[in-house]
Amino acid sequence: MLQFISHYNKQYDYLDSIRLALQGGCRWIQLRVKHASDDEVRPMALQALKMCRETGATFIIDDRVGLVQELQADGVHLGKNDMPIAEARKILGDDFIIGGTANTFEDVVAHYEASANYIGCGPFRFTTTKENLSPVLGLDGYRDIITKMKNHNIDIPVVAIGGITESDIPSVMQTGVSGIALSGEVLNAENPVEKMKKLLRIINNE
Repeated sequence: MLQFISHYNKQYDYLDSIRLALQGGCRWIQLRVKHASDDEVRPMALQALKMCRETGATFIIDDRVGLVQELQADGVHLGKNDMPIAEARKILGDDFIIGGTANTFEDVVAHYEASANYIGCGPFRFTTTKENLSPVLGLDGYRDIITKMKNHNIDIPVVAIGGITESDIPSVMQTGVSGIALSGEVLNAENPVEKMKKLLRIINNE
């Protein structure tokens, strides 16, 4: 599984980034716009939702539970300082995907018990797209968390996130995670569409 987290740079805006990821074959998109109101994000979310529906991609919105419900997006991703997962589940019911950010095994357990559908686990290494970064996990951190999950019979997809580059993907996937979430690695590439295609081939061992 490869998740793309929307971002921007000098060349592309949030919607450009989503369009490029979809053109490259990514089928899991998260719209993540920090420091903006729901009213500012809504038009972007509507456009992104349309693009995802046209390509059969899963569309997740970061943090904004109300907007997810209003627009009937596929789900929400909740960070450590966002609404608690259990509360979001009460609002959204069982038909929506809820993902939660984790940095430790204890985080994973809490999210699993609160009925999360997947875990965004990181950061793998230092990344500039996140503020107030949790301790960096590295390969050993993922191995440790996945081993503890198996020992406790906790079965929930874990997606590695945080500064992951193309050359990291094989070793990160070997830790037992279910997928990778990327942002800058695609957007800052010379050809983002071709980059996405290549990353998908690596993740799928093609």
